[in-house]
Amino acid sequence: MMLEILRHIVQEVNAAQGLGDALQIIVRRVRDSMETEVCSVYLRDPISGRYIFQATQGLNQELVGVASLAPGDGLVGLVAEREEPVNLENAESHPSFQFVSGIGEEPFHSFLGVPIIHQRQVLGVLVVQQAQARRFDESEEAFLVTLSAQLAGVIAHAQVTGSVDIGIETGAAAAKITGVAGAPGVAIGTVVVVTPGADLYTVPSRQAADRRKEVRAFRDALQNVREDIQVVADNLGGELSSEDHALFDVYLNILDDSALGAEVVARIKGGEWAQGALSQVMIEHIRHFERMEHSYLRERAVDVKDLGTRVLSYLQEADQEVISYPERTILVGEELTASTLGEVPREKLAGLVSVRGSGNSHVAILARAMGVPTVMGAVDLPYTRLQDRELIIDGYNGKVHLNPPPELRARFQQILDEDAELSRDLESLRGEPCETPDGYRVPLWVNTGLTADATRSLEHGAEGVGLYRTEVPFLLRERFPSEEEQRQIYRGQLEAFSPKPVTMRTLDIGGDKALSYFPIEEDNPFLGWRGIRVTLDHPEIFLAQIRAMLKANEGLGNLRIMLPMISNVAELNEAMDLIYRSHRELQQEGVQGELPPVGVMVEVPAAVYQARALARRVDFLSVGSNDLTQYLLAVDRNNARVADLYHSLHPAVLRALADVAEASRQERVPIGICGELAGDPGAAILLLAMGYDVLSMNATSLPRVKKSLRNVPLGEGRALLAEVMAMDDAESINARLDDFLRAHGMEKFIHTPLA
Repeated sequence: MMLEILRHIVQEVNAAQGLGDALQIIVRRVRDSMETEVCSVYLRDPISGRYIFQATQGLNQELVGVASLAPGDGLVGLVAEREEPVNLENAESHPSFQFVSGIGEEPFHSFLGVPIIHQRQVLGVLVVQQAQARRFDESEEAFLVTLSAQLAGVIAHAQVTGSVDIGIETGAAAAKITGVAGAPGVAIGTVVVVTPGADLYTVPSRQAADRRKEVRAFRDALQNVREDIQVVADNLGGELSSEDHALFDVYLNILDDSALGAEVVARIKGGEWAQGALSQVMIEHIRHFERMEHSYLRERAVDVKDLGTRVLSYLQEADQEVISYPERTILVGEELTASTLGEVPREKLAGLVSVRGSGNSHVAILARAMGVPTVMGAVDLPYTRLQDRELIIDGYNGKVHLNPPPELRARFQQILDEDAELSRDLESLRGEPCETPDGYRVPLWVNTGLTADATRSLEHGAEGVGLYRTEVPFLLRERFPSEEEQRQIYRGQLEAFSPKPVTMRTLDIGGDKALSYFPIEEDNPFLGWRGIRVTLDHPEIFLAQIRAMLKANEGLGNLRIMLPMISNVAELNEAMDLIYRSHRELQQEGVQGELPPVGVMVEVPAAVYQARALARRVDFLSVGSNDLTQYLLAVDRNNARVADLYHSLHPAVLRALADVAEASRQERVPIGICGELAGDPGAAILLLAMGYDVLSMNATSLPRVKKSLRNVPLGEGRALLAEVMAMDDAESINARLDDFLRAHGMEKFIHTPLA
């Protein structure tokens, strides 16, 4: 019974129009469900820190939004401070009890308050009270705790949405949304919202330029849909019973000007553009049907959604206007794609924010290659309301700032200016070697995936490619590329960098990299069918790719092949057999060339512990630090809820990296690293001290790493490494590394999150 009540409350709150509506639903439904006399919500004001009396059923409504408590004051402050429930039979006898003048709680003796917590932040307190002096029982307390936990995310999202709406009027409500760092850098610019075709839930709110024109467009779209439905009804006339046929009449009635159509027109006349008005009205009615108890009526939500989508499709078709991109465009969407990215003139593209997607998605890879600050997975972002708004992206820390106060905006502008100045300063290093002051030389390579990366990489002084992501050409197509298509792509990369080495990773799909034409659906994709596991199960894919690589390498000789996701010697042996076979067959066909160096990507813990056994069988090892860190720490770095637990300088990660470097040294096999850690100016000092022979990174990181390594003698780096390897936590290691960079005049490489 309680589970059903919980489900209904959460459904209603999800369907609420704004924070105020959501809170009213909560206090009303909780009071009724628990059969208490009072239910109230106090929300923490992020600026003052006070707990505002924000909604109530049973107390004085006139003081809602007016009365408040300072942090730590009263029982509400106690709940927030302790971050746990407080359940009292006689509230007034507790030492922390404090009357809030005028709200009318004097008659109520029993008190149960639970904190509302989202992402470790106390958002507020949910309280129930009763006149009878009694302690709420365990089941009631558990119910309220469960409800609070479920509603926390909804309230957080509603608060952010409210901040956006308030900001439109006053510019005063600041909000910070946490996502996942997609590409480093800071951007301040104007939002352009990108929406997919005909999706009611992604239509942005926008002012109508010409209200009469918008009304005409809506009525034309309505008429088109009416005609479509009539055609369908006529076509099926002989197949349906009169009762079934009547459903089409219901459809036509819903669209009537006296029903939903009139509501949409009213919103347009109020200033909303046709698509936004349609979306808002239809979603309200869809949610209304979804909340109904009767299953037949709930299913009508599907009909309403279908109708709305049909009308929207016609509106979008008639509204194919050319988008005008601001000078500093920040592209925002539910799920950005490479094609939408390509529509913005490069000189105007300042940053990207995607509500969905990960740091490994194609658009994030492209953004890093282009040097465009990006935040992915910003799930709490009310993006449909942000059109033409100013936004700040912190791509270093995966944060998005809405309505920032002047001092915060000024600080980000300062970082932006410093980054630009630093980039200009680093230009002078382009032709210089990466050599420490005590004469130790280390090659800096780049990670690539697109043909366009080559020019940019060479401009930044890249000495080779440590990771060419062969899956990118697969992601760009609607089918597997043929062997010849692959050969041409690989040849282009090899020629562009020749005679510099190019390390091509064999197809690495699965996890968060899915091909639309080869779907892999699993409950736990990161521990499932991915990388070498897929291609060994499909040798036809693997063989075609290896043959294409070997053919592309003919006459050049700068190819290196790397195998991803190897977790045991048997997988490596099987892959090597297929590579040897491909090479023999091509030689018989007359293709010239020696077998290129073959290496293993060390990215799962099993490979760390078998590093020596793997090294004996290959020509090089290369650590993929992104996945290795993820697997060692059991943290999905693309999940905003746990991204703060992803510490690339965690002691366990550093120990694993040092162990692999030692294993390669013992087997006298070269070792490189191609994860994002290699592109961190501070971490690069530690990697060099461990004995990594090659560091491979995104092209935009290369000048910074070069500057860092040219500033620090290898001897000092080794002393620093010995110091941090004795530390027990990532926070201490990061702090020591920051101090070290400051001491060497490299404080501009430090990027700590701003409030």
